[in-house]
Amino acid sequence: MNLRQKYHIPSDAILTIAGTVGVGKSTMTSALANALDFRTSFEKVESNPYLDLFYLDFKRWSFHLQIYFLAERFKEQKKIFEYGGGFVQDRSIYEDTGIFAKMHYEKGTMDKVDYETYTSLFEAMVMTPYFPHPNLLIYLEGSFEDILTRINIRGRPMEQQTPTSYWKEMYERYDTWISGFNVCPVLRLNIKDYDIFEDIGSIEPIVKKIANKLNQSTRMTKKIKETRINLSMKKY
Repeated sequence: MNLRQKYHIPSDAILTIAGTVGVGKSTMTSALANALDFRTSFEKVESNPYLDLFYLDFKRWSFHLQIYFLAERFKEQKKIFEYGGGFVQDRSIYEDTGIFAKMHYEKGTMDKVDYETYTSLFEAMVMTPYFPHPNLLIYLEGSFEDILTRINIRGRPMEQQTPTSYWKEMYERYDTWISGFNVCPVLRLNIKDYDIFEDIGSIEPIVKKIANKLNQSTRMTKKIKETRINLSMKKY
């Protein structure tokens, strides 16, 4: 019996890992997928034709990069839905507009017309009843110092060469974003509370928290539906 069966997590669940650069999303994605016997969906960094260019010139390439990410993440979400779920996804599609595009617009590294074009496209593609939103967004967080240390140790060369001020602003924007995020249920995990590298067994308490959050969300959704039905019946 794997942990998915032990904690009665639906086999078609879609779990999305979110958090700033360096927080350990890829590691968590692999560990959870292995524990639950789920497929993985990773961000395709190596094949991204804009990423290196973007780090060299934010203003020149920010719009191109965000459009590329939107298209790739939308296609990936479509694939997950067609498979029937059972996925752990590395990074959410919501972070792109809520954090990255917004930051570049406000800092002047994306002009107004490009930003409005991007956000309009995002709203039309993603923020609709037809888009398959995840069952749970798992948000990884920690102190800025801990995350910066991880970037300096494990980060890609282009990330290690990026000014600390950029990562500090990114960290603060993530904190603001997650506080207002309500598209799907959220489970927040502090990276100090587990160590998957040293103790693979530390994944089980996380799976238990995921199961509890999914059950709580299911009960709440059922209650809301029942309330709507009762209100509808009262009208007649």
